[in-house]
Amino acid sequence: MAREYVKPRILQQKEGMMNKFGAVASRFMDAIEGVKVGRLVDEYGSPLFVLSERAIRQQYRHAVREFSLLYPRVQFSWSYKTNYLDAVCALYHQEGSWAEVVSEFEYEKAVKLGVPGEKIIFNGPYKPYEALKTAARRKSKIHIDHMEEIAALERIARELKQPVEVAIRMNMDTGIYPMWSRFGFNLENQEAFAAVSRIQTTGKLVLKGLHCHIGTFIMEPNAYKVAVQKMVAFTRKIRDEFGVGIEYLDLGGGFPSTNTLHGQYLPGSQANLGIGKYAEAICGELNRCGSLFDKPPLLLLESGRALIDEAGFLIASVVARKRLSDGTAALVLDAGINTLVTAAWYKHEFIPAQAYSEILENTILYGPLCMNIDVVRPLISFPALSAGERVVIHPVGAYNMTQWMQFIRYRPAIVLIDTKGSPHVVRKAEDLAYLTELEEIPAHIREKKFRGRLA
Repeated sequence: MAREYVKPRILQQKEGMMNKFGAVASRFMDAIEGVKVGRLVDEYGSPLFVLSERAIRQQYRHAVREFSLLYPRVQFSWSYKTNYLDAVCALYHQEGSWAEVVSEFEYEKAVKLGVPGEKIIFNGPYKPYEALKTAARRKSKIHIDHMEEIAALERIARELKQPVEVAIRMNMDTGIYPMWSRFGFNLENQEAFAAVSRIQTTGKLVLKGLHCHIGTFIMEPNAYKVAVQKMVAFTRKIRDEFGVGIEYLDLGGGFPSTNTLHGQYLPGSQANLGIGKYAEAICGELNRCGSLFDKPPLLLLESGRALIDEAGFLIASVVARKRLSDGTAALVLDAGINTLVTAAWYKHEFIPAQAYSEILENTILYGPLCMNIDVVRPLISFPALSAGERVVIHPVGAYNMTQWMQFIRYRPAIVLIDTKGSPHVVRKAEDLAYLTELEEIPAHIREKKFRGRLA
């Protein structure tokens, strides 16, 4: 078979070195968890998301062990918004995780998956009244975000003729900027104290916990230490003022994965410290302040990204190879920003799925959308792959399968490879019937025949 002609170019080679675009590719990945990439594409199509059950279970157990070795009462609660596939959530619940949800539909998914109400944490700035009422009836852990929710829950308590147990979400200055001040009650300006005062005034609600989530992809463990210090000090204040004992502290999530942020020089696998460092910061401070509590408060954690990102892979195929007007090399893939949403803030690893030429060139990786913004990697040192060859993108387990968009292209299938190396479809690829299932054409339009004419 004749080889495709490539215009000759003189390129400076720096094998094995790193530049501002990331590490030079030096390997290929032709299998995921022992299953050949070619087989996966042949059976399930391209692009294709692949999840590793082994990696999910292993990372969860590692995180639980890191925290439990340092503190006696720890409970993880799976962040549904990170990846709310039924199969994924079921795996975490099987491992012992509670559910943390931020919408009524996520709450309904947790109930459908068999999670008891008291093991569901209900967060978020918008909880519709009926959803709040359901959560109160099921005795879920409701984390109040604003004063309107306090008023709504007081009304619900009157309707149910019983007090409702709650926690308040707080935001505070922990040295991470910009500060996440839009969620919950601010600690420094006394909003949090005002919320507790309101709760104690009516007697309809019972304050059981304090919650904070200081941000996302937090690279500095010491920020969590500061958060614990401030939450403990606030616990002392409301105990002294109102005689209220706090039973649990929820430190949220925000721990980073091994992904690499845009603008970050070192790869994430080297720059990110690992979940053990966050356990040391949080648990060390809790242990130091333990004398302020009758018994150690339950520590709740809502980590998502750090638990699943590494378990996710995206297989994409090369559609075309191009040369831009300024001479820059470019590849067009069949997976774009509609599928790989996190390409907007991460420099994911793009790994050839087959052996390739060692001649590398700075290359832009585009997706298949008819949109100029569809760039999945602005620049990377990469081989000149040909149409039909494949790329494995990693890690992509967090947020891509919940934030993806149905735009121009069908959303792909998702496969879970179990611990024995067998693949299972956990979400089918979309088709036209699925996309139009909820649509209706009014009769007066449907009855008219197509009348397009040639000019």
